[in-house]
Amino acid sequence: CSYWIATVKVSLVSKDSSMLDGLENASIEMEGAKARLNEIITAGAKSSHGSGTAEFPWMVDGAGLPSNASQLLQNLVQLTKKVTAQVKLLAIDEDEELAETSSFADAVLPYDQAKALGKVNIDVGRIAAGLPCGSEGFLLMFARWKKLERELYNERKERFDIKQIPDVYDSSKYDLLHNAHLNLEGLDELFKVAQLLADGVIPNEYGINPKQKLKIGSKIARRLLGKILIDLRNTREEAISVAELKSNQDQNPAFPKTKKEDFDSLAKYQKHEDTKRSTSEKSLDQDDEETKYRLDPKYANVRTPDRHVRTRLYFTSESHIHSLMNVLRYCNLDESLQGEESLVSGSALERVFKTRELDYMSYVVLRMFENIEIPLEDPKRYRIEMTFSRGADLSPLENNDGEAASLHQEHTLPIMGPERLQEVGSYLTLETMETMIRPFAMPAEDFPPPSTPQGFSGYFSKSAVLERLVNLWPFHKHANANGK
Repeated sequence: CSYWIATVKVSLVSKDSSMLDGLENASIEMEGAKARLNEIITAGAKSSHGSGTAEFPWMVDGAGLPSNASQLLQNLVQLTKKVTAQVKLLAIDEDEELAETSSFADAVLPYDQAKALGKVNIDVGRIAAGLPCGSEGFLLMFARWKKLERELYNERKERFDIKQIPDVYDSSKYDLLHNAHLNLEGLDELFKVAQLLADGVIPNEYGINPKQKLKIGSKIARRLLGKILIDLRNTREEAISVAELKSNQDQNPAFPKTKKEDFDSLAKYQKHEDTKRSTSEKSLDQDDEETKYRLDPKYANVRTPDRHVRTRLYFTSESHIHSLMNVLRYCNLDESLQGEESLVSGSALERVFKTRELDYMSYVVLRMFENIEIPLEDPKRYRIEMTFSRGADLSPLENNDGEAASLHQEHTLPIMGPERLQEVGSYLTLETMETMIRPFAMPAEDFPPPSTPQGFSGYFSKSAVLERLVNLWPFHKHANANGK
């Protein structure tokens, strides 16, 4: 077992906003799902069971919605009004001049949440003075809650808008964590009601049943899925190239041996790549020209220093996390894959269903392993492990103990560790995963072609670098012989 620390340099980060596209492609299906949700909640319509059973409750239409959702929605409106009224009084007390204006009760100021809540440092003085946390004043806080109150329920039309439920949940969660010192009456109850509704509404916004979740997920995360497959494929092809060159070296005694200069040349290559990236933004798809990393055997105190280490970090949105998870869970339901088992185990399907909320800092990890003892042509040479984390955990705040007090004081939440999406001992090959994911991913040919850098060939070309990487093997063998 080895441990490593990843440092992300600005020069190695490439921004591709198109990776966040896709919501408009699924807008029709998502509006249909929300309309059905609204019907189930507000009209008390019963969901159709479809192929759902007690053993597989996630297969039911509208799975996760509380049975008393209609009553909870009415409670949500009343509790939102209660909190808004208290914040209004605090705002009036803060600014007496506003109290004299007749329009204050109906005023809803333009509200910039990023600006109002974006202050990083916790101002202890403001909190001690009984003011809202961050950059938000009571007037902006009132604008935030008044906007939610009005949009959640239209009194003139007597109409609920369930699309506001996630926003009410987020707002109550924020105040529960950061503004608990204001002692807003009913905030705890509002949060619990909003959480029950949000746990049912949010997952179903991306599809009312598994097949619809798969369809919507493939449209939203199409480019992200395609990029993941491209990166996995490129890593595999590079590993194959290195293995073939190593084999050629072993079979040809005249093959150049390792020199100290090889390490220095590789370092120069990496430095050149860093400089090049800092002066010109590169596409995420230009894998052939980017820096290649391996553990330096001079410093790596591990048994396999020759292994290739490549890390890809995709910073994306909540909608793409939900969509990615839905494709991983339900890709086997596509007609072209009839008979295939899900990529996610049955126990993991149940855990993810019960989790429902993917909070801040949630993530999915795909790890590819290469077994060099297995022939290159054998699909089992490359296997995939999948894990996920639901991110921030609010549950400690619900306990009236020392941990909850500490979290309130520090204004932080613990991040949940990763959970397996497969059974222990299971073996998912890269080939199987590619086969099941490819129908829902953007084809590689649809991505922009990578550009070839000018004047960057010869010693620093891809083939030359791979040859020098292979030349490191005799050094590794010597190191392993010494028990390193």
